[in-house]
Amino acid sequence: MARGPKKHLKRIAAPKSWMLSKVGGVYATRSSQGPHKLRESLPLSIVLRKRLTYALNGREVTMIVMDKENQIKIDGKVRRDTRFPCGLMDVINIEKTGERYRILYDTKGRFILRNIKKEEANFKLCKIVKKQVGPNKIPYIVTHDARTIRFPHPDIHVNDTVKLDLNTHKIVDWCHFENGNICQIVGGNNIGRVGIITHRERHLGGFDIVHVKDANGKDFATRIGNIFVLGKGKKSWITLPQDQGLWLTNLEKFKQHEVGTKAE
Repeated sequence: MARGPKKHLKRIAAPKSWMLSKVGGVYATRSSQGPHKLRESLPLSIVLRKRLTYALNGREVTMIVMDKENQIKIDGKVRRDTRFPCGLMDVINIEKTGERYRILYDTKGRFILRNIKKEEANFKLCKIVKKQVGPNKIPYIVTHDARTIRFPHPDIHVNDTVKLDLNTHKIVDWCHFENGNICQIVGGNNIGRVGIITHRERHLGGFDIVHVKDANGKDFATRIGNIFVLGKGKKSWITLPQDQGLWLTNLEKFKQHEVGTKAE
């Protein structure tokens, strides 16, 4: 009988978004319990070894993370757990190299590290997943990265996005879930795509369906839980992935590549 949390993860059972090879050993690093779910996060160890290639093995990862100079910061906080789960919108700050990254999805649902400037590394976007009144009639909201914020502005509702200052941990701005706003899909078949919300279908007793249109004019639909609003109107508050969240067919990719080679 299993007692307590699981501590192992077979490599073959690791999420596809981690992009681990099948023949790199039997086991993979399992994320610690933290602000993001196992299958919606990337362990810090894999970020340093597989993405940034700063370490060749687990021992080197430990040396980097446990360094006295507080090298690795996630959302402005020093992290020393090599298995710490890094999730969507998290800001990774590497003091020694001066590099800053934001974790996002590409259009194939894989985690990517997007290079960002120093000014942008001071804030992160958080989606509101719950809004309630707690003990002593204190209102609070819960974000997608498990933050509880008390006494929020009454205009902030579930599915809205707040801009959180990582130095003061206070809400600087917010944008509503409404038609005409830019958003990214963070789950389902269209994961990683970026577009403008055009319409919301309400289904009582079921999942609301949201229709989105991308910059190429392609329409697609997804459940409301998969929508993450990125800003007001067509302007995104964060730097988008290199592909701008646009999904292309194989023929479109081929034509794009052809144009690129001719330009060279």
